[in-house]
Amino acid sequence: MIGYYIIAGLIFVVSLYVSNKLKSKFKHYSKVHLQNGMSGREIAEKMLRDNGITDVKVISTPGQLTDHYNPAKKTVNLSEAVYTQRNAAAAAVAAHECGHAIQHASAYSWLQMRSKLVPVVQVASQFSQWAIFGGLILMTMVSVGVGQTVLLGGIILYGMGTLFSFITLPVEYDASKRALVWLETGNMLNAQEHKAAEDSLKWAARTYVVAAIGSLATLLYFLSIYLGRD
Repeated sequence: MIGYYIIAGLIFVVSLYVSNKLKSKFKHYSKVHLQNGMSGREIAEKMLRDNGITDVKVISTPGQLTDHYNPAKKTVNLSEAVYTQRNAAAAAVAAHECGHAIQHASAYSWLQMRSKLVPVVQVASQFSQWAIFGGLILMTMVSVGVGQTVLLGGIILYGMGTLFSFITLPVEYDASKRALVWLETGNMLNAQEHKAAEDSLKWAARTYVVAAIGSLATLLYFLSIYLGRD
């Protein structure tokens, strides 16, 4: 299990670095005030209108970096700072979340695939770790055969989460691309503001990349244990 703790430690360190970098970037770009004077809410509402979406509401949600699009309720949920502030970081986040709304409206295939996996992943995430560690314990203390079966079940469940994390990548990158294209073609930002928005979204996307790579590394580690004992 030493290998697991090494992998977990490395993932934690890299995730912490990227997370802190993202927060510092957003704090920095929150000082780049928009010349058009529009708030995150106004940016989001205009992007939705410009794309012919009239059944999605833009609402405020508590917390920091809690912004998300809810396809079930059809709401673009913006954190309090993004909702009210008038800077490049807020514009980037607001437009990105609207990118997801546009994906939903246009039946973007990767988003549909991810949505279908959500209920499966919710169950898998609850039981995968228990099954994996339970299998390892059974292999050493009770029965290798029974332990292997339980371990394999846990690996399959964990693999569903890993698949979900990789399917999330094109969804997030496409939403950012849609946001940046609209911000540029709509002349919403000047050159400095657009560069700040682009850098903000770049670091936000990297959090998903780290999560996906970390999940894959952990999956491969447990799979190597199973194959080694098989």
